[in-house]
Amino acid sequence: MSLTFHWFLPTNGDSRHVVGGGHGTPVTSAGGDRPPSVGYLSQIARAAEQLGFVGALTPTGAWCEDAWLTTAMVSRHTERLKFLVAFRPGFLSPTLGAQMASTYQRQTGGRLMLNVVTGGESHEQRAYGDFLDKDARYARTGEFLGIVRDLWDGKTVDLDGEHLRVEDAKLARLPDPVPDVYFGGSSPAAGQVAARHADVYLTWGEPPAQVARKIAWIRSLAAERGRTLRFGIRLHVITRDTADEAWAEARRLLDGFDPETVRSIQTGLGRSESEGQQRMLALHGGSLDNLEIHPNLWAGIGLVRGGAGTALVGSHAEVAERIAEYHRLGIDEFILSGYPHLEEAYWFGEGVLPLLRSQGLWSHPFHSAAPEQPTAQVPFAATGSS
Repeated sequence: MSLTFHWFLPTNGDSRHVVGGGHGTPVTSAGGDRPPSVGYLSQIARAAEQLGFVGALTPTGAWCEDAWLTTAMVSRHTERLKFLVAFRPGFLSPTLGAQMASTYQRQTGGRLMLNVVTGGESHEQRAYGDFLDKDARYARTGEFLGIVRDLWDGKTVDLDGEHLRVEDAKLARLPDPVPDVYFGGSSPAAGQVAARHADVYLTWGEPPAQVARKIAWIRSLAAERGRTLRFGIRLHVITRDTADEAWAEARRLLDGFDPETVRSIQTGLGRSESEGQQRMLALHGGSLDNLEIHPNLWAGIGLVRGGAGTALVGSHAEVAERIAEYHRLGIDEFILSGYPHLEEAYWFGEGVLPLLRSQGLWSHPFHSAAPEQPTAQVPFAATGSS
């Protein structure tokens, strides 16, 4: 099975430094270096498409632009790249969500994937008018996805649930194809929803032993329901021709962290209700020391950014080996990013993907004419964007 790679659209802004934000924390000033305009995001999307990434994740929350609207606009500047649209089911009705997905599929030629985010921060949820607690939010997500899946199957739905109620709900036009549902979460409540409704279970970039335990957990829950899921992982990447060059770039990013900003962000993230976020924090403990927590797995990003906080750092060959290591555990999809997102897409696409292709682990999803040898050179167009 060929591995699938997705990139990331930084709708909170981009920079040659790490842009903070997420899980209730504000975007750091670096986010203004390259504002998330449709023009710039389209440049990233076109690069990802050319390099062989299948899709691009777009986040959700008060810290970034709206994912539905932004990707709909960016889709007009691409041809085949899919968009993994993150959204929170508590913010719209399930019938409307099913209809939006159906419309998106028709208008883009079937290029929608959905990343369902239940929402781990109650204070941010309340800002949007959602006052349920965390466990109730997961229960509502389960009801939401059950309704949506029935609507996509062409059924007429009547449900008087604990959190959601619809009557005589149906779609005039069904999505073709039905979009895959991506879902992540580390709590027991999240596991139940994933096992019942997800096509792909996502984990953040924890060390392989922890990832293996998560995979076994979700596989067992899904098997109890007669289901089989795919598994994906969310990571940043810093890959260069040599390991020394890659680690020098990691040190440069680390040197750009203002200590007061680190303390403030860590304090905010420490209040997070997300079990996954707490697992990310435990990897570095707020310290700038001993950040390589597994060979080539660096926890430095999580010092200033909520959510995904680890990066694969090393030579192209080392990063390819770490990817193969995760694949041996059962990971088939990789959602990657790097700062800046435009240049790092080229570093990975021209440096690592050819190595994975030579090992029989990857093939270009759109054509067979991808470059045969890694050049690891950033095109002039990429460097002129800042």
